Amino acid sequence: MTLVETSPAARANFADTEQPQSAQAVGRIGAWQLVRLLHESDLTRVYQARPAEADAQQPAGYVIKMLRKEWWRDGSAIEMQRRAAWLGQKVSHPHLLPVLSANVKQAPFHFVTPKLHGHSLAEILQAGGHSPNQRLTLPLMLWIIRQVAEALSALHEAAGMMHADVKPANIVVSSDGHATLIDLGFAHAPSEARHWSSRAVVGTLGYTAPEAVTSSLAAAPASDLYGLGVTLYEMIAGKMPFEASAPDDLVRMHRETKPPCVRHAAPRLPKPVASLVHRLLAKDPLRRPESAAAVVEELMRLEIECFSERAAS
Repeated sequence: MTLVETSPAARANFADTEQPQSAQAVGRIGAWQLVRLLHESDLTRVYQARPAEADAQQPAGYVIKMLRKEWWRDGSAIEMQRRAAWLGQKVSHPHLLPVLSANVKQAPFHFVTPKLHGHSLAEILQAGGHSPNQRLTLPLMLWIIRQVAEALSALHEAAGMMHADVKPANIVVSSDGHATLIDLGFAHAPSEARHWSSRAVVGTLGYTAPEAVTSSLAAAPASDLYGLGVTLYEMIAGKMPFEASAPDDLVRMHRETKPPCVRHAAPRLPKPVASLVHRLLAKDPLRRPESAAAVVEELMRLEIECFSERAAS
């Protein structure tokens, strides 16, 4: 599979099927053996790990995300780590990556998650809609998006928080189609200010709602639905609704430009599916579906209709 540049969190949480696991631990933190370094960024180091008391031959089925030492006195970096750990423990949902344990009150700041089996949706799309064991049919696309919408509904309702970074790189899909929304580093309450220019990953801007790039205080749970709409558009059309090399141009397009009809790229797409895509992409948040839960209900109906049409054809 040809890989694309995905978020560090997404890459680090994939099951490692191509490289052999080293039985020899490279270090230890608390109750965990650090088996090997998976990813290193300016902010964090991410390790594959196993419990400290485990035998060296036991598979390392966990991931530890550790704040780098040079950030241990930076309040913003520590708060981001704490927020992600808190949400991962507070909101338990089958389509959200859980945080199993955390040490975010004092150095060394870190938290532990399971190591997921699968590929990011970004990788699958880059490979032309194919993973080693699956093909993205329309019913499967709708199912994947429904699972992500269920995760968003849990975040919005149970925690009153926005994910704020919904995109294919933050969705991990297993070989059986199970989708997991990951990376809560940008999650925040609607009342908190988070301007797009402060984000570390420029690629995120392609999925950011118009209100979030106009006034960060105007962002709301409906902003996550916009990112969901961009993702579904990309899955169906094979390209994003807006593309530009300069961030300012991309911001202007999100705010002012009507996206091309998704049926231009996929003429056989059922009209009700196209309608949902474009309502998710509405410039005005009030014109989008009223909630993630409402999107889940609509996607369930569309999945059934698409299966029925395929069976009848």
